[in-house]
Amino acid sequence: MSCSPDVLRKVPLFALLDDDELAVLAEQVQVRNVAARERIYKIGDQSGPAFVLVSGKVRVTTVDEDHQEVVVDEPSGGEIFGFASMLDETPHQTSAISLEETVCLEVDRHDITVLLQRKPHAGLDMMTVLARQFHASQQLVRIRSMRNPNEVIEEHYTAAERIADAVARFGGSWSFIITFAVILIIYSGINVELGKSAWDPYPFILLNLFLSMIAAIQAPVIMMSQNRQDKKDRLRGELDYDVNRRAESEIQGLARKLHLLDEKIDDVGDLLRKRTPDVNARS
Repeated sequence: MSCSPDVLRKVPLFALLDDDELAVLAEQVQVRNVAARERIYKIGDQSGPAFVLVSGKVRVTTVDEDHQEVVVDEPSGGEIFGFASMLDETPHQTSAISLEETVCLEVDRHDITVLLQRKPHAGLDMMTVLARQFHASQQLVRIRSMRNPNEVIEEHYTAAERIADAVARFGGSWSFIITFAVILIIYSGINVELGKSAWDPYPFILLNLFLSMIAAIQAPVIMMSQNRQDKKDRLRGELDYDVNRRAESEIQGLARKLHLLDEKIDDVGDLLRKRTPDVNARS
């Protein structure tokens, strides 16, 4: 079915074309009506026309290395999908399915050639649309990709935080306890043996001063390390939330598919029940 120039005029990609060019393009571009849950193309299909979404809703997906479906794009009105495969004439690397009744425009290489010949500046508009689509895909992949909280923290790791972690790590080890206990025993033993000539006689006031100074410095340093660990725990919790949200989305998708299968089975059952009386009547 041929396209109306009024439909093309509503597509942002063709907004700069004048009436004559719209009329020429409308004679070539075809309108395709897609039913709900109908697959427009799938991964591996030979390249054909690209599609411009006029109305409805379409989801473009691919499959990752774990054989999990990944949503690449959900184009809005006027946006193109399946464009790269059409241009380089390679099999589709994504699948497109309509989520509801959808109207699309089919645009092939010849249509693009005519468009660029009549309106060369339209190529810049097409590149802009593709750039936005590319950035949207990047954002989806960035959200989907798993991040290691340790690596994220390392990116903003300062020298002071490294020192704080080292102090906290050593202060909470048996090496620190044993070393500190040996130093205290030697220090106390020497001052006891020296008696009145000791530089810090019993009750070791100078030693208590040193211990208080060490505790005053060590406590906030350990708190700094604990605060950074809390930040890492919060980041890990956010990443776990993202994983749970994606898992919930996938479970909901499976539930929708199961619901559709159940409806199809019911339809088949109704069809069989309608045919059964006909068979019994003939017999």
